[in-house]
Amino acid sequence: MPPDGVRHRLWVIDDGKVIDSLVKEFAGVSSLYVADGHHRSAAAARVGDERARANPNHRGDEEYNFFLAVLFPHNQLRILDYNRVVRDLNGLQPGKFIAEIEKTFDVSEGPHPAWPSRRGEYGMYLKGKWYTLHAPGDLPADPDPVERLDVSILQRELLGPILGIDDPRTNKRIDFVGGIRGMDELERRVNSGEMAVAFALFPTSIDELMKIADAGKTMPPKSTWFEPKLRDGVVVHFLS
Repeated sequence: MPPDGVRHRLWVIDDGKVIDSLVKEFAGVSSLYVADGHHRSAAAARVGDERARANPNHRGDEEYNFFLAVLFPHNQLRILDYNRVVRDLNGLQPGKFIAEIEKTFDVSEGPHPAWPSRRGEYGMYLKGKWYTLHAPGDLPADPDPVERLDVSILQRELLGPILGIDDPRTNKRIDFVGGIRGMDELERRVNSGEMAVAFALFPTSIDELMKIADAGKTMPPKSTWFEPKLRDGVVVHFLS
């Protein structure tokens, strides 16, 4: 058993009848959702397209037409929070910063740590103190399922207008901490002086993710941390 207690087991299925039955069962599955690995999936698809164009004898069954994937039932997949840390307060003093937040959110001090317990609730760590932020119920109800996510509300109402984080994908003043690291990691990043403030978010739900996919939308960056995760290199697919 590895030191972290994670173990993978693989079974080879070489019975033709069993393989045929599995193919038949999966033929009835109407949709599969890419929960993690969107960039890798897109890169694999581009590689396949490029190799197909370069192959005058392309048939469609070459190895470059496929890439590895693992399927989880939606009720066995867990989404953890994906939290934010910001390097500075965008020129604001802590008191003024909190006052600006209070123009939109209800702010209260504590508990320690202020782990969000529901949608619309955020934890904030600043100057050695935890605060709980509540998004008011009278925020405009956006018809876009992406804009209704907690991570989108935080970006639209606080990170952007108050802290000046214009684009979380490219802005160097923001970093992201997977929920698997716990609230202690948020405190550590701020207490070390590396970051000025941390935000803890309530995890996105599987239902929210599926509704966004069904609407043809894309999840915001760093909005989901999935568990369980797989060991790299247990299975390898050669594009020969």
